[in-house]
Order: sequence, then structure tokens, then C-alpha cells
Amino acid sequence: MRPGPPLMPLSPGQNTTPAAILALEQFRLRYPGADHWTLNGLDLRISSGEHLALVGPSGCGKSTVARAALQLLPAGTECQGELLLNGQDPRQLNRGDLRRLRGESVGLVFQDPMTRLNPLMTVGRHLVDTLSAHQSHQPTAAQREQACALLETVGIGADRFNAYPHEFSGGMRQRLAIALAIALKPPLVIADEPTTSLDVAVANQVMAELRQLCDDLGSALLLISHDLAMAHRWCDRMAVLDGGRVVEQASSTAVLTHPQSAIGQRLVAAAREREGSQSPECPDAAPLLQVEELRCWHNLGGPPWAPRWLKAVDGVSFALKAGESLGVVGGSGCGKSTLCRALMGLNPIRGGQVWLDGANLLRQRGAEERKLRRSIQMVFQDPLACLNPAMRVGDAIADPLLIHGLCSPAAARERARELLELVGLMPAEQFQNRLPRQLSGGQQQRVAIARALALEPKVLICDESVSMLDAEIQADVLTLLRSLQTRLGLAMVFITHDLSVASGFCHQVIVLDQGRIVEQGAGDQLLNQPQAAITQKLVEACPRLPAA
Repeated sequence: MRPGPPLMPLSPGQNTTPAAILALEQFRLRYPGADHWTLNGLDLRISSGEHLALVGPSGCGKSTVARAALQLLPAGTECQGELLLNGQDPRQLNRGDLRRLRGESVGLVFQDPMTRLNPLMTVGRHLVDTLSAHQSHQPTAAQREQACALLETVGIGADRFNAYPHEFSGGMRQRLAIALAIALKPPLVIADEPTTSLDVAVANQVMAELRQLCDDLGSALLLISHDLAMAHRWCDRMAVLDGGRVVEQASSTAVLTHPQSAIGQRLVAAAREREGSQSPECPDAAPLLQVEELRCWHNLGGPPWAPRWLKAVDGVSFALKAGESLGVVGGSGCGKSTLCRALMGLNPIRGGQVWLDGANLLRQRGAEERKLRRSIQMVFQDPLACLNPAMRVGDAIADPLLIHGLCSPAAARERARELLELVGLMPAEQFQNRLPRQLSGGQQQRVAIARALALEPKVLICDESVSMLDAEIQADVLTLLRSLQTRLGLAMVFITHDLSVASGFCHQVIVLDQGRIVEQGAGDQLLNQPQAAITQKLVEACPRLPAA
């Protein structure tokens, strides 16, 4: 990595903001092999105790700011300009000093906590290891006591010290990630999309916990997010990035009510359009997919005569027409994903019926079952995780056709090009030979949609398929899905933790709680007049933009 120029201490006259914890001035960064600067003249300062939200479109450089501050960059990355973290330039430090700076001056909360957690280590061991790496002089007993206190602080409880990460829910894993980030009481906490994979109720709890802990410690909070309403709820100030530089910076309310930059205006308009949309009218057609009293129970052990069951899905019934979208919402652990996997044939079904286009899906076997199941396909939450990183996107789209033996390799490649253009990646020749990592987040999701359409399904299951995208791209993908639905007559099961998205996109919405449907109806009706306790909780937790 090429270091930047030596950094002179800032004189009082240069900066009127007291105690800058993170300061970047005319900072530029280019990744190895890139032909452009990811950060290009970035000016950003975060003062002690401040709460700053960093927002912007995909690819604007938000996450790179965090990686640059911590120097978590690939070898060969070029950096120029000024960078100070708690009074030190991390580029000038040796490995040991840099490691200490990372833990003691800044704590990082990742988007997916499982990427940081070792599945073979208990949660207590994670905390003890972090403490011992920086406080080796402390006795082991004292470190364990401190780790237990941290677990209590984030609402997990010391009794879970010997639990493993896979035994925790998503919200509890994110609480553990927060405990790791604040373990050494750093003056700065960076949270990079910390709630993307959480339902709105759990996300609200996690962010409230994080904000309160930062306030208690006097730590500054840098929140990186594509969710403008969530950023406004938890941060007083907002900076908008575009093209690797800050194009707008003011109070969060000012940015969202009177955005000055072009990109700020577009992002706010896209977010307000989503909040203001109404449930579409339901098409008049016969049911294509009928689910009757579906049950998916997981055996938790116990004697054969008295087994203990986890009733993940317990008597769910609904009908879905061609051209109709059904939203499925609920809190963490309500059964949304289990319902998804059951419809896809990935989870055992204990009872009930599933009828697809007049055929009983659960009674089919062999070739007939495989043929029928081709009619149900899924679009996953994280397109990059579901695409083979070594397979070019054209081959990834053609692969299902070859697996099922539906056409020749040449015909499959031609069909892949047609699908790329169908989802808006035109001309196809510019995209078919790229690897997934060479595409933006929105383009990756379009490829995932194209692959799901390769087998010409009648039902498309979208599992949190827009939750990781910024407001503008989210609106683009929802528009694409709506146009494909109209053009192809697709029935959609749209699973989301965001009731406002379901309200604007889906014809009907069902709310799950403990495996059962507790409320159903038009999305705008549920959003404006929720009846069930869990629906009311989801509506209350859903952040909203300030009135313009």
C-alpha cells in the first residue's frame, strides 16, 4: 500500500470543531487494478460524541471510508491525502500499533455478524480473546468477568457465555457484534449497514442499544446506511456521498426535507415514493398456488412418545393468483424463511397441502415432481452470495437450463443473452462475460432474477430481495419485478421484514407470528390500521422520513 504524505498536526485555526476523532481531508483511494478513484477528494470530520450518518447510492464509496479508516485494504491500494484516526495516521503505523489502534480507537460493527464470528468459538471466548489481545496484563478471571458484564450490557445475559454463534438469532448475533465493538471503550464506533438483515422491530432494538451505548461511553457513531429513514432516526447529522466525495452535509432533517445535491434529491424522492405508494389492485384470475393448513415442525428431541416440536409454520393457508403478489411479513423467527423453503421443497413438510396449477405438489415423485418444481423459483436476499464467484454471469444464467437438460449449450447461451436484456442489462454482450464481483449490487440482483426466470417459472419467491439495496436501486428492482410480473403473468411470494415495502408492492399481505397468520389484508390497510399486536409493533418500529 502506498502511504500518503506525512500529516502535520492541525492547528486550532484550521478547525473549529473540537476533538475530531476521524478526519479525512482531500482523501483519495484507488483499489489495485482499478482505473478510477473510489474515493476522490473526500472531506469528512467526526467529532467526539457526534452521531453521523453516511448515505449514498451503491458504489459511492461508503464502506470504503470505513475500510480506509481502519486500513482494512488489499495490498497495492493507493491512498493520498490526509487521514487522522484519534490523532494518528493509521498508514504510518506498524502492524502491532495498527492492531491496537483498531481495537482501542475504533470499534466496527459489520453488516453480517457471522462474517466476524468464529463458529467454533463460544461467544464468551470471542470477547475474552478481544480483551486479552489488548489487556494482556489483566488476569484471566478479570477478563472473563468483564466479558460477562459486556454480555449483560448488550442484553444477551452472562448465562449465554458458553453458547455458540449458531445458537443465536440474527438480532442476538448483532448484539454480540456490538459488544465486541465497544469492549475497549473506543472513542469511535463505525456501524456498516448493521440492520440490513434484521426485521424492523429487531433493527429498532439493536440501533437503540447501539446509540445508548455510544452515548454512555461518549463515543462518536459513524452509521453507514442506505436506509434514509433509519439514518434520520438515529443520527443528528448526515453526509451524502456520490462519486467518492461528500456532496452534501447538514442536519439529518435538513438533508431529508430540503436536499441540495442532485443525488440527495433523487434518493429522498425514491424513499418518499416508496413510503407514499398504495397497494395495487388484485388481478381477477383463478388461483395458481394454493396452500392449505401447511405445517413445518422441527423435532427438538425428547422421548419418542413425547417429542418436543418447534412449530415454525403451523397451519398456514393462502391462495395466490397469476399476476398477483403476496407479501409475507413478520418478526424474526416468525416462520417466513421456513415457509419459503417449504414451498421450494427444501424443508420437510409435516402436514397440509400445496396445489400448483391444479396438481398436488406434495404427491408428485421423480420426473413429474422435478418438472412441477421448476415452476417455482427463488430470488435470494444477497445476490453475490448465491452466484458462483468464478462463473461468468452468462454461464450462471444458462446453467439451470443445462442442469435440467432443456436445451443445447449454444441454445442455453442464447437464452441467457435474452434474459440479460429482459432484466435491463443491455446490450447483453457487455455483461455476459463479467464475473459477479464486476457488477454493482443492483446489477447482481438483476442477474439473480434472470437466472430465476431461466426455467420459465409460474411462481417467483423473492426472499428479502431488495433489503440490501439503496433506495434508488431498490425502486428500480421493484419496478423491474412489477414489469416482469405484468409481462410474464408471474405470481410472486414477496417475503420482507419491511411492511412499508410490502404495502406499496404487494396486492395482499399476510403477517406471521409464531408460525401462524395473525392478520391479512391490503398492505396500506395493515400499515395505517394495524390490528394484531405484532403488526402494531412492526409499524411503530418502522422508521419514517420527516415531513417535507
